[in-house]
Amino acid sequence: MNLKVEQTLNPKSLPDFQKLGFGQYFTDHIFMAHFERSKGWHSFELAPYKSLNLDPAASVLHYGQALFEGMKAFKRPSGQIVLFRPDFNYNRMKSGSERLCLEMPSYDIFLEGIKKLIQLDSHWVPDLPNTSLYIRPTLIGTEAFLGVRPSDKYLFFVILSPCGNYFGNDKPVEIWVEESFIRAAPGGLGATKAAANYAASLKAAHEAKKKGFTQVLWLDVNHKYVEEVGTMNVFFVFKDEVVTPSLEGTILGGGTRDSVLQILKHKGMNIKERRISIDEIISGIQSGQLTEAFGTGTAAVISPIGTLSYKNQKYVINNNQNGPLSLELRTFISNLQLGHQKDIYGWIHPI
Repeated sequence: MNLKVEQTLNPKSLPDFQKLGFGQYFTDHIFMAHFERSKGWHSFELAPYKSLNLDPAASVLHYGQALFEGMKAFKRPSGQIVLFRPDFNYNRMKSGSERLCLEMPSYDIFLEGIKKLIQLDSHWVPDLPNTSLYIRPTLIGTEAFLGVRPSDKYLFFVILSPCGNYFGNDKPVEIWVEESFIRAAPGGLGATKAAANYAASLKAAHEAKKKGFTQVLWLDVNHKYVEEVGTMNVFFVFKDEVVTPSLEGTILGGGTRDSVLQILKHKGMNIKERRISIDEIISGIQSGQLTEAFGTGTAAVISPIGTLSYKNQKYVINNNQNGPLSLELRTFISNLQLGHQKDIYGWIHPI
């Protein structure tokens, strides 16, 4: 990769790492690569953070060819910066690009661009507890035309954002079970991290937040089976098994979800990926068989679920307290990322 590097002449002031929130600050630089059908991938650059130059007829604006990933880098006590499972994110993005008829750069371009960008903006990586550097690789169609077909030009870019806790605290979240809207349908884009999926979720999420809830729990097209929360996959801890909805083509399979599955299987726990109905969840809460629930995601990591609101009734899980398994998993993954836990899974990638 013939990389052009232009460093900013006007570096930003670093934010207070104790008050980061999520997605509010962006580092000094951006990585960009361009694709044209006749040239392949070209014009690789590290440049000062800037606006994109898009034609008003760009395909992304009219036909929604937009795909992104969410990754994190961590600064260890030694000062070493590491990535967590970049291969998972690349493979998921590549699969999504095929579904959206996008041209995906090679793994080498993907990884090297991210590494070079983080090296250039390394002073932006926070080192306080529960902080990290969020990484947003994005792929969009840029060809200017009107007519429904895949673009012949693409832009791949990466931006960085230092972040803290996604929900602002470590308390269990309150979840609204959506009974009218759906996030995805069989044969659609539900299994991809396409921008369109998030556009489809905004209305229900906005209404839920107006009611005082943190997130929406999506059900399937028949409003019977549990699928996922807006920003997380979900796990339900019963007395005899741990259950997470199976990937049926309408659920985005997350990297943290996959990590938790591997950790629980390694621990010898009875973990099941299967369809689970909202009625089974409510019945489990009422009978006491369901003892804990939590969400998993790159942004949220492990987030305990304290209450579910369904059919205008609130159901409290584990007395609205953080459950032991979610706390154990969060601690384990955090220790692995920071180097306090041996990486027996091969998930850590030093920069």
